[in-house]
This record gives sequence, C-alpha cells and structure tokens, in this order.
Amino acid sequence: MSNYAAITGWGKCLPPTVLTNDQIATVIDTSDEWIRTRSGISERRVSHVPGSDLATVAGKRALAAAGVDAQDLDLLIVATCTPDTVIPSTAAHVQRKTGARNAAVFDLNAGCSGFLYSLTVATSMIRSGVYKKALVIGSERITWFLNWSMRDTAVLFGDGAGAVVVEPSAEKSGLLFSHLACEGDAAEILQIPNFGTAGNRFVDDYGIFNVQFDGREIFRRAVKGMALETRIVLGELGLSDDDIDMIIPHQANQRIIESLAKHLSVDMAKVEMNIQRYGNTSAASIPVAMVEALEAGRINPGDNLLLAAFGAGLTRAAGLIHWGERTTPLGISEAELPACKQTALEILREAIEHTQ
Repeated sequence: MSNYAAITGWGKCLPPTVLTNDQIATVIDTSDEWIRTRSGISERRVSHVPGSDLATVAGKRALAAAGVDAQDLDLLIVATCTPDTVIPSTAAHVQRKTGARNAAVFDLNAGCSGFLYSLTVATSMIRSGVYKKALVIGSERITWFLNWSMRDTAVLFGDGAGAVVVEPSAEKSGLLFSHLACEGDAAEILQIPNFGTAGNRFVDDYGIFNVQFDGREIFRRAVKGMALETRIVLGELGLSDDDIDMIIPHQANQRIIESLAKHLSVDMAKVEMNIQRYGNTSAASIPVAMVEALEAGRINPGDNLLLAAFGAGLTRAAGLIHWGERTTPLGISEAELPACKQTALEILREAIEHTQ
C-alpha cells in the first residue's frame, strides 16, 4: 500500500476555434460588456470533434509528460457530463484511441466537480496498492447541449479537456486529502431536463435541451459550498489560509472565484484564473487551469494547491495537493486534434438554427 499518489504527468487540449462575445452578439440579444461584467468571460472554445477526441489528446500529452506508456495504465477515469455515448462510456472510446488496452475504464459524472471527484477516486485506488498507474481526464463538449435562444446559459460555457497521470509515491506528494459532498435536494437548480430515461423522447422538440440554470441561487450556494469544503480540508490537514500557495478553483464565474479568495483571505495573485479565455468548461476547468499554471512556472516544488469546485447535482468538493519535485514534463506528445477550417458560428450553425 502506497502512502501517497503523486501527479507525475499533465496535459490539456483546447479546440482551436474561438467564439468571442462579439460573435455571440450576432445571434443572441447580448453584448460583450453584458457578458464580461456578469461572468468575466471574453471568449470560449468550440469543439469540432467529439469529447473523447479532446480527452485523448489531453491524455496522450499527460502520458508523455509522465514518461508512461499507455499500455502500462491500469486505470482510466473520464470525468464528464457530456459523454460521446451513454453506452458505452466515453472512457471506453478513450481507451481505444489512446491504446490503454490494459486499463480498467469508467466515466464519472459529478458535473463541474467531476475532476476532483475522479482524482479522489484514483488517488484512493492507487493508495490501495492494487493500481499503479492511473490517467484521470476531465473532458467536456458542453457547446453541443446549448440552446442558443437562452442568453443566460449560452454565453457561459466552452469546450476542452485536461488530464493528469497519478502514480504511487513514498514521498509526500499528490492529493493529501479531499472532501466531497452534494445538495441533491436542490438538483433542479442546474439540470438538463428530458435527457435520459426520465424524459419523453417522443416530444416534437426532442434534441433541444433547455438548460435549467438559476444563476443567483447557484452563485450563493457555490460560494458557501466551496468555502465550507475548503475549511473542512484545511482543518483536517491542520493548515491555515497562509499555508495555501495557490488556489485552483473551478472556473464558473469570476465573481464566484473572487468571493472564494476573499473568504480564504488569499490574494488574487495566488489564484489561477482562465475563465476569461475559456468560459466554464465544467470538469475540464480545474485540470486545464493546473496545466496552464505549470506551463507558466507558477507552481513550484512543495507548493500547496487548494482545489475547489461546485457543480450540477449540486455537487461540491475541495482538495489539497502537495506538489512533488518535478514541474517540467519528461516528454512532449505530438498528439493534435484534426484541423478545423470552420468558424465557431459555422460549427454551431445547425444548433443555432434549430433553437432560435
């Protein structure tokens, strides 16, 4: 049984096609100022390929960074609420595309908290001693679900994927402690109705998903919920706010992120934030932000990284990662998405026409 489960590799994949606020304003009654002042978002990415392709590229890049061959993986978890298919799992598609033929695979749907939930599961399975090499991926293609007549939700989301490799370690490293929770009694605050076996697949507008989203209530519960979880984690580890070197929160809303930092008395200079470029990428947001912090040299050996998330369910989670000695990749993957010649609005044209 291993004492710790270190993060040894990391990778991200963002679709190349950018959708700006000004472009959205050509199809929805909104403006760049309206979107930025309410969310902090200036642009987001739109994928021209399935989510499993995003996950595969991010996963291959994480494997290269760890110096791990895909065939040596014995565990592959994909955190997603936008699967390629319900049957089989997106993880099964990713296994085939990465060549991780020896890995046990499954999807985990905890909404925007999905990556932290999945990292907790992988860490526990590594610590058990049964599994040795795990690949954890957060991957979402949320733009596929959006109803382009609903301004409050259509402007918020984007596509992307982020991944980490987790391996046993005798040194203090990796996810030291996490706490997961859910407010299921308020699940209807954020949901996509009529998608699943509880819905009616014979209605005329089946395939048009009206995302239920109570922004004001989500804001209130997100700040309160993430603050509660972070206090539990810090208390369990005997740490104070001053022991936090960086906060990597779920990228849902700039004001939520700022409120969490204020609650923890942490300067925004210690907060990794990229929502302005990518929007809310759900389960992908934390791993993408982590990878970008590493690429920018903002994470140092021995740093304490506080992760916090809140999502559909209503799930919430927080965890403390103690970073190991290595902050540079062992290798670089040549994996890339296929080229895309379409603009974002061209990719979304059919969805926009059918929902407006």
